[in-house]
Amino acid sequence: MNTMTLWHISGWEFAALAFAALLVGFSKTAVSGANTVSLAIFAAVLPARASTGVLLPVLIAGDVLAVLTYRRHAHWPTLWRLFPAVAAGVVLGTLFLVWADDGVVRTSIGAILLLMAGVTLWRRRRAERTGGQDEPDAVASRTGRTKARSYGVLGGFTTMVANAGGPVMSMYLLSAGFRKLGFLGTSAFFFLIVNVSKVPFSVGLGLIDGNSLLLDAALAVFVVPGALFGRWAVNRINQRLFEQLVIAATIVGGVQLLLR
Repeated sequence: MNTMTLWHISGWEFAALAFAALLVGFSKTAVSGANTVSLAIFAAVLPARASTGVLLPVLIAGDVLAVLTYRRHAHWPTLWRLFPAVAAGVVLGTLFLVWADDGVVRTSIGAILLLMAGVTLWRRRRAERTGGQDEPDAVASRTGRTKARSYGVLGGFTTMVANAGGPVMSMYLLSAGFRKLGFLGTSAFFFLIVNVSKVPFSVGLGLIDGNSLLLDAALAVFVVPGALFGRWAVNRINQRLFEQLVIAATIVGGVQLLLR
């Protein structure tokens, strides 16, 4: 990574990164998937590949705060079914980063996010017509296991190549019928474990080094107020609005990746 670029950002650019870090905190404790906007800001201010290395520790800081807030609401059977597929996706994503340029990465992730949003909207409309909806323990069925593997691989792949796994896993948890607190608790543990596991890969690819970590230390301060505001806001967002915000954030993230 060309870390020299990290020391030549203007005051306005640092302010943009600070706002993105605040938004990370908010997304981790309120509207998961909203940090696709943070991804876009980091990629706009910093070189695209370098931005993923700088953003990862900021995301981990948000994950820690989310786990502390929602640790009692995680659904561990879902997590255990996801992790093997996610690990495979992370490996695929690492191999993809070895040869893919920024344009290919952005186009691939954007297309995947829009596909996931479309599938989720279709499933929810079908559930409304039939009067039913999956519950979290439905992942034990054959269809549920297949869906968990598919989303797990996609989630691992997208989180490795662009820190964009949030919207993919948001679509999975919504499609599995998770309510708000279960959604946030399960995703909190999921991303803490997955993001920490990505650190050695990112270091090996040269995306994280001492200079990037110094910038992360400055930005992590802004994650805390974002997380506190998210914790306050989540109690004032009803379930339907919560789901609509998650899906909207996913669509916005996918479109902005395709248009960049």
